[in-house]
Amino acid sequence: MLTRDPDAFLEFTRGVAPDFGPATAKGVFLVAPDGFVLAAESASDNRYMAGAGAFDASRALAEHRALQAALSRVLPTVCFPGDPETPDAVFPNNVFATAPGRYLVGRMRHPVRRREAARSDIRGFFRDLLGYREIDLSTQPHPCELTGALVVDRARGLGFCGLSDRCDGAGARLMHEALGLRATLLFDLAPGEYHANVVLAVLAGRALVVAPGGFADPRVVQALASLYAPHVLALSPAEQAAFAGNAIALSGDRAWMSARAAAALSGANREALARAGFALESVALEAIEAGGGSLRCCVGELF
Repeated sequence: MLTRDPDAFLEFTRGVAPDFGPATAKGVFLVAPDGFVLAAESASDNRYMAGAGAFDASRALAEHRALQAALSRVLPTVCFPGDPETPDAVFPNNVFATAPGRYLVGRMRHPVRRREAARSDIRGFFRDLLGYREIDLSTQPHPCELTGALVVDRARGLGFCGLSDRCDGAGARLMHEALGLRATLLFDLAPGEYHANVVLAVLAGRALVVAPGGFADPRVVQALASLYAPHVLALSPAEQAAFAGNAIALSGDRAWMSARAAAALSGANREALARAGFALESVALEAIEAGGGSLRCCVGELF
């Protein structure tokens, strides 16, 4: 199923079992923030990006090393070098994504990010080292910025795709088919939002983090909350602005977000996370967040 109707989606998915695949990744990959500067093209439609003067490359590199060290204590973590010609590459999950036995290369909206898709070392890692089959969406015309635009419940095979200039309906269909999902709900993001994964996260298939202000249609938020009740964290505008929606679970018992996001999280939402069975892990990423993304955006998942 691929639909824009939240009621039809909810009816279809209520009884879907969590037997589609592993709920969390078996490893992750990162790209270091070498040459971390403001990318003017990306800033044109990413309101979360700071001005050029706020970019601190040395601090961003130190934060990224700390993130790699923290994640490596939980699961295998591979880090590729960055490239000054691709200043947004620290957010690789928009360009590369995996499913069992295959990897996807996305079509980025901005030319500065399309350069990332051409990296032979990352493609070779998936193709030659891991033996994954390639699904290359980067040469077709429809933007589809992978797990930036598409939030995936890996346990149940469900997708939640926010439409914007970074992903259109045709691109959403391509990702839905490439990942072999059971059902994908398409929805419009609120004006000024660029990626679904800034306002929405599904944690290990059993908890929902959602920023209602990031959605154009409140019925979508209601449907998602109904699907994941009672484990729903509804974010305030302040929590959303601090990137609390840009969270990820990399195991069944821990949820990760930036230190800034964790500090903004309300007591009620902390309790909701604990009731869902998650301890909260955080890493300081203030310098990296100047680039308009946070912890989840830095993490590419290996399935």
